[in-house]
Formats: sequence, structure tokens, C-alpha cells
Amino acid sequence: MADAVSSYLVVDGSINSSGTTTILLKRTTSIGQTGPAPVEGKAKVFIEQEGGQRYPLTESPAGTYTSAALSLAGSKPVRLRFTLANGREYASDFTLAKTTPAIDSITWRPGSDGLQIWVNAHDDTQQSRYYRWSYDETWEFTSAFRSTLEYRNGGLFDRKEDIYNCWAREAPSAIIIGTSVKLAQDVISQQRLALLPRNTVKLRQKYSILVKQYSLTPDEYAYWETLRKNTENIGTLFDPLPSQLTGNVHNVTDASEDVIGYVGAQSVREKRLFITRDELPSDWPRVTGYEYCKPDTIPQPKDPMPPTEREIFSFFSSGFPVPIAQLPPYLGGGYLYSTADCLDCRKRGTNVRPSYWQ
Repeated sequence: MADAVSSYLVVDGSINSSGTTTILLKRTTSIGQTGPAPVEGKAKVFIEQEGGQRYPLTESPAGTYTSAALSLAGSKPVRLRFTLANGREYASDFTLAKTTPAIDSITWRPGSDGLQIWVNAHDDTQQSRYYRWSYDETWEFTSAFRSTLEYRNGGLFDRKEDIYNCWAREAPSAIIIGTSVKLAQDVISQQRLALLPRNTVKLRQKYSILVKQYSLTPDEYAYWETLRKNTENIGTLFDPLPSQLTGNVHNVTDASEDVIGYVGAQSVREKRLFITRDELPSDWPRVTGYEYCKPDTIPQPKDPMPPTEREIFSFFSSGFPVPIAQLPPYLGGGYLYSTADCLDCRKRGTNVRPSYWQ
């Protein structure tokens, strides 16, 4: 298995016993390789309950498999089972789904090193003890300038679509785990989630973080602890690992194949936090990410041979220069313009307002 040394199968995700399950199937890459990790597409993936009940996952986009919203009984062991396009079949170990307690709070505080965010939780039943968290970030932003004109059908017209206001999203891959096993009570207090620099573009207008909490078994926690130590040294989940990582996913017919991944089963609890700019220190820089952008005009104010209207329209037809607005007569009556990278915020996000945005 010479190829397997540099290209392990990676199974990323867990079974959500009270919601939608998402599983990613990918391959590790060599340290020198650039670009995204290759995905395993066209696999047949399903959740299997002990006793035979199966729940299929559908693929979209490639390599990402998602179930319908499920409610799985905690008394019946479940596992993930799938067959790759090459016919190789894999399964995780059966496990009982754990009940994850609610997130008590997400707290934050600005400091000299940036914005620190923590999570707090507890379990009155004392049954959790081992926890993992992941989070998604969303932030509102604008492009460098508001474009009110667009080139279409051979001319310049009022712009119909807003390309000035957008939202960007990121799901950091940091591994965040914590345990209360050494405490008398099952309490997690001020578990660090993230540290945002003072000068990040994420805090320019409005920022939101969606925190997801998972209750783990001791074996699953041990897996994530080993993975955290490994990836802190070299990079990401899909890079080669410096030490042996034992998960619970196996090739059904070839036990010698190493597979990276631990598919646990638990309910997932979520909590969202919003932070607006006016809640942060007034002396923090308002970084836009567009500091290099500068508008220009056509024709130039002192152009001895100004272009005709037809030539101006031809100038904008390539799509590289984008019109901003027409200048008033006392400023020459030309057109202010810049590049799409400076004017079209969709280059860095989406102009579709998230349904959860406040």
C-alpha cells in the first residue's frame, strides 16, 4: 500500500442524533502539495442503526454527504457505513448516541491582544464530562465604493443589484476540546474558543459566531486530543500525520488499511452571538481590506482629446474597469470607476443577507 502512506482516507464528521448529519470524505496530501485536499465523490453513504434500519446521505457538493433531519433513539447503537466509487466498503464502530447539554453562554472581552471569546456549559446529570466545540463565523462588510452604474447592453445604466453590502463566512478548522473529568461537577467554565486580532476585517461592522457543542465518549475525546497535538505541529486535518492516529472507521474487508477519522454520535447544541462595532473600543482600527483601492476617472479632467461616449462604453465593456458614478458637470461630467475587486463585494462573500442576520 505504497500510495496509502501519502494518501489516507479521511472521514470527517459525526452522527447528529437529533438533526442533520454532514460527513466529508477526503484524502490526505503530501506536505509540498498545494490546493485543496482531493475529495472522495460518488460514494454511497448511510447511517445504520443496529438491527438494520438505514438512513441515506446525499452528496452535495462533491465529497460532502448530508442526511435529512433525523431523530435517532439513544437506546440503539448507530454507525456510519459507506462504499467508495472504487467499491471499497468502510464502517465505523457501533456506538450509543450521547445527549449533549445546552451551551450556557458565550462570553467575550476586548483586550490588548484582540477580542477573546469563551464558551461555558454544564451537565447536571454528570454524564458528559468530555466536550468538543466547533464554530462558524459570519461578518458583514462593504466594498471600497458604492457603484450605482453598470455596463450592460452596450451602455451604462443604473445598477439593479447591490454589490456594495455583503456577508462573508468562515468555519475555522481549529480543534477545541475540554473536559471536566478532574472536577467534582461537570462544568466547563471559560473554555477559550477564538481570539480575533484588533485589526481584523471581521470586526469592521458586525460579527457573528455560531458555536456548536458536542458531548464525546472518552475514546472519541482521546482521538481528538491526539489529532489536536498532531495538527498543531504541521497544519490541518488533511495533512500527513507525524504519529499514529487510531480512529473507529475501518475497511470492512481489509483491516490493515489505515483510515483517519472518528465518527461519534451525539446530539448537537448550538448558540449564536452577535457583536457590533459600537460595542468595541473606539480606538481599534477599522480595517476594510480595501485600503489599496483608489478610484479613477474617464476622461481625465485635462485630457486634450477626451474619448467619445462610444469609446467610453467600449472601455467598460471588458468588465475589468467598473463604473462607480457619473461626475457632475462642474467636475467634468466624466465617469468615476475602479476595478471589480474594489467594487464588487461578491468577490469576497455573498450579497444575500443570511436568514439569521439581525
